[in-house]
Amino acid sequence: MSFADDLTFDAAPEEHEPSRFSMGLRLVVATVIILVAILAECIVMVPADQAVVISQFGDPVRVLTRPGLAWKLPAPIQTTVPIDLRLRTTSTGLQDVGTKDGIRVLVQAYTAWQVPDDPTHIRQFLRAVRNQPDEAARQLRSFVSAAMHITASNFNMSDLVNSNQGNVRIDAFEQQLQGQVARQMLQSYGIQVRQVGLERMTLPAATLAAAVARMSADREVVAAAATADGLRKAAQIQADADRDGRETVANAQKQAAQIEADAEVQAAGIYAKAYRSDPSLYTTLRSLDAMSKVVGPNTSIVLRTDAAPFRVLSNGPVAEGGGRRRR
Repeated sequence: MSFADDLTFDAAPEEHEPSRFSMGLRLVVATVIILVAILAECIVMVPADQAVVISQFGDPVRVLTRPGLAWKLPAPIQTTVPIDLRLRTTSTGLQDVGTKDGIRVLVQAYTAWQVPDDPTHIRQFLRAVRNQPDEAARQLRSFVSAAMHITASNFNMSDLVNSNQGNVRIDAFEQQLQGQVARQMLQSYGIQVRQVGLERMTLPAATLAAAVARMSADREVVAAAATADGLRKAAQIQADADRDGRETVANAQKQAAQIEADAEVQAAGIYAKAYRSDPSLYTTLRSLDAMSKVVGPNTSIVLRTDAAPFRVLSNGPVAEGGGRRRR
């Protein structure tokens, strides 16, 4: 073997050393990556408003409801199923139901519901609808629609539509409807019904016309009663006013008669006093007063002058004792 062959034989081990180091480094990096991947697969992140169900070979073994990080075995040993815990609303659409008094009415209700933050009900929800909110909403609409027929049969039409706000019982209708739905949905599907309310209510054309006519008749009865009561009160007020007027007139006439009587008494006293002072002058003045009342500006009377009361014009005043007073 030559010297060149010796050099080639000695240099071969030195060339294989970097290759072994590179393979070892790659193995370490791959191992780290695999470990990181396994570690990441074992970490579970629970967001707010969600729950995470950990299943082991398809069987739910744990329910995580607290937001944050948790641990599990890597897939395919254990897998995660996120459950949405947010509040949802579902509408039933218009439903034709009958009231207690036999009137058809179209009612649309809404339902606010969610999966409760409880492991038992979360597992029940997962088993019942396979974590499909749309299927849960469909089942909920069916339950609410059926419950509306039962609830509406316990209420009269006047409890739902009334011109008097105090007679409307929509709150009682909603509470009774929620009471029927909430218990069944929680027991069957693990769904908690937060609120049930009437979203819309209307009447079929024929029923609406009959309801309007009945309400109009009721208002006419109320208006007629109010009118009759007003007329009765007006008549009573008029009668009281007439009575008070008659009493006032009677009192005024009584007072006037009393004043006139007092005046006549005073006048009689004045006349008596005047007569006692000068009887002839009194007689003359009284005669003249009588003439002024009998004879007017356009009156022409022809009478004997020796007859009273015109005798005083020709004979003059009569003296006391029946004789003529001398001038």
